[in-house]
Amino acid sequence: MRQSPLFAVLAVAAGVLAGCEPAPPPETSVAPPAARAVPAPPDLPVVTQPSAASRDMAAFYARLQAQMLTQNLLRSDGGGADTPFTDTMLAHNFMQIALTTEYADNSDFRVQQGSQTTLHRWEQPIRMQVSFSDSVPLAQRDQDRTSVSAFAARLARLTGVPIRQTDQTPNFHVLFLDEDDRRGAASRLRALVPDISEATLRGIVTLPRDQLCLVAAVFEPGQSAYAQAVVVIRAEHPSLIRAACIHEELAQGMGLPNDSDAARPSIFNDSEEFALLTRHDELLLRMLYDPRLQTGMDPATAAPIVRQIARELMASGPS
Repeated sequence: MRQSPLFAVLAVAAGVLAGCEPAPPPETSVAPPAARAVPAPPDLPVVTQPSAASRDMAAFYARLQAQMLTQNLLRSDGGGADTPFTDTMLAHNFMQIALTTEYADNSDFRVQQGSQTTLHRWEQPIRMQVSFSDSVPLAQRDQDRTSVSAFAARLARLTGVPIRQTDQTPNFHVLFLDEDDRRGAASRLRALVPDISEATLRGIVTLPRDQLCLVAAVFEPGQSAYAQAVVVIRAEHPSLIRAACIHEELAQGMGLPNDSDAARPSIFNDSEEFALLTRHDELLLRMLYDPRLQTGMDPATAAPIVRQIARELMASGPS
């Protein structure tokens, strides 16, 4: 420990003349030290008590997580000997997840569509902002920011897209919203993502409780590169469902918009067998940002390239 004591040393030299009384020391006036400005303590974020509706949702999701764990769901092992896959399976899964939409563009997330689409991904750096309802405790906010930051760094390594957390002109918003804030989020979402559709807004504010989280990505008319994205994660989720939402929605927001029952081991599967990104899913992200594929490419053009990339990745072994 470094100590910084202040020592005030006063040295007085007195000359004594023979046969004379010593002269009294001269009077000195010492100016008082200048007042030191004490910085005001930073304003702490507001923390409020969750509403009764939010507490009820938290209890529901705690029970849901416990039930899912008893069914061997929400696995975090990434798959293993019980979940083998081949390059053919990987290529097929990529076509289903990256080049097929789960919902129509600008939909309300209620009617699954499953139609083919062009390849969407980011062609610009991602500026990610993380925000919270006031009812989220400060310790939970710190943990969520750390989790999002760590996973965003992993996505950046896999895709090559620069991702940083910032409040300066963000284009990728991650919102941890409680029940009340989500229901009243329409005006806030319009301000964050001006091009978001009214149908998508309705889908977010009326989200049924069996939908745990969501991502909505926006691209300019006639374009296929993403311009904005917003992830909504329920603030009431317990730890493992919370982590699963971070992994799935951020990864889907990179350009993997669909789920497939055939994909295994994968978080892009409505079975919820896996909670966290698997090696299979890492390969999908690497394929998505392979320079041989082009943003806006249609499925027929992409398919033979996808098969070639899948063969190369599987031949190279674990990375």
